[in-house]
Amino acid sequence: MRVLVAYASKRGSTAEIAAAVAKTLSKAGLEVDCLESDNISDISPYDAVVLGSAVYMKRWRGDAKHFLRKHSKQLAELPLWVFSSGPVGDPNQEENPDWLEPPKIVKKVEELGARDHVVFGGRLPADPHGPMEKAMVTGVPMEFRDRRDWDEIRAWAAGIASELGAPDAVR
Repeated sequence: MRVLVAYASKRGSTAEIAAAVAKTLSKAGLEVDCLESDNISDISPYDAVVLGSAVYMKRWRGDAKHFLRKHSKQLAELPLWVFSSGPVGDPNQEENPDWLEPPKIVKKVEELGARDHVVFGGRLPADPHGPMEKAMVTGVPMEFRDRRDWDEIRAWAAGIASELGAPDAVR
C-alpha cells in the first residue's frame, strides 16, 4: 500500500509533524511519500492520503486548500486523514477557539469522507520575523511555545497504519 503524506508548512513545524507521521507509517510497513502539497500534481499512484496544514489566524495555508480543491474527486474515493497544526498557548482553557479546526476545512474534509481530522499543537518560531511574529512569541510563556505532542502524533499515525492493515502496525 502506498500512502501520500502531503503538507503545507510556513516555518517548518507542520513539515516536522508530517515527517513524523510518514516515519511511523513507514515503520509499520507502508510505502510512504512525504511531500509539500504544492509540489503534488498527481495523486493517482496513492492508495491513501494524509494531509496536514499549518493554521494561521484560524485559516489553513492556501497550498493545502488548493490541494483539497484540485484533488477533491480522487480524495473522495481514497482513505483520507487530515491534521491541522499551529495553536500554541494553553489548550486547557475552556473552549479556547485557537485549538479548534477551521470550520470550512472541517466541512470540506467531512464532505470528502475523511476518516479523521485532528488538531496538533504547533511551535512558535525560535527566530520570529516581523512585528506580528515577535508579538506572538513575546506574549506566550516559554512552556507553551512548542505544543507538539510527539507521542500523540505517532499514536495517531499508528492508528492510520492499523486501519490500512499495515503488516507491522502496532495493534
